[in-house]
Amino acid sequence: MSFVEYSETVQEGDVAIVYLGHESMMAVKVQKNGQTQTRYGAIRHSSDLIGKRYGSKVTCSKGGWVLVLHPTPELWTVNLPHRTQILYTTDIATITMMLELKPGAVVCESGTGSGSLSHAILRTIAPTGHLHTVEFHKQRALEVEQEFREHRVAHLVSVRNQDVCLDGFGVAGVADAVFLDIPNPWEAVGHAHSAMKRHGGRLCSFSPCIEQVQRTCEALAARGFHDLSTLEVLLRVHDVRTVGLPLPDFGPDRTPDPAQTPAPPPAPHASLSIKTTTPPRSMAGHTGYLTFKSPFDLRCFTLEE
Repeated sequence: MSFVEYSETVQEGDVAIVYLGHESMMAVKVQKNGQTQTRYGAIRHSSDLIGKRYGSKVTCSKGGWVLVLHPTPELWTVNLPHRTQILYTTDIATITMMLELKPGAVVCESGTGSGSLSHAILRTIAPTGHLHTVEFHKQRALEVEQEFREHRVAHLVSVRNQDVCLDGFGVAGVADAVFLDIPNPWEAVGHAHSAMKRHGGRLCSFSPCIEQVQRTCEALAARGFHDLSTLEVLLRVHDVRTVGLPLPDFGPDRTPDPAQTPAPPPAPHASLSIKTTTPPRSMAGHTGYLTFKSPFDLRCFTLEE
């Protein structure tokens, strides 16, 4: 099992996603003679998981069943242990697209946190890219490094426990993209600039407060970055439901055709059932502002000429 390569069957040591329902899942580390309790009963790893194909239906001890799914960055995001506030798929999709990530890319990230974005980056840049990720908190750095090993992606990532604002990313002139998710990103702009390739790199900073965005933009402009763009991604999920609409009574036809039998009027209080969608009355709104920058490089002069 690897988060960047698909496996057919569940093996000992894998991290599998046990799917109980649309909003009820859990990540399980498969171990010989291990056991996981669910509301449908126990799942015995040796007999119920090991050797089974991913996507199989597994019957629990109480007779209920679950699905065992192959892990993906999207499933890991909704099942990972929260050591910090994390980024979710809506923002992650925008980040990976706007940073133009692709297989073989070199990316610098700070801070690593719970590793939600890190796994999505690794899946995108595999099999030949590399992620240099920096985490200030020592225990979080150790835990996410262990997860990378368990998820078979350690060869694609280097974890550094240091302060990016003081010590940078540990690399220079190699990054195709830099991502900052720290309280004071303006203090790391210089190190981000040093880590990026001389031509063509991109940068993204995630900040929950507009004051952070303002200071970061000032620091980026001072370093020669251009094409400043800040956006906010909001997700609104519509609910599908069945509603009854009353049939209107327009009265008798004013110009009836004597050759046809007039249609009977609709019964009183007649209604029609239809399916429709309604937006939520309340929704999760602001998560953070995404500020994207391109470096000031020779291609700009070519365009201006």
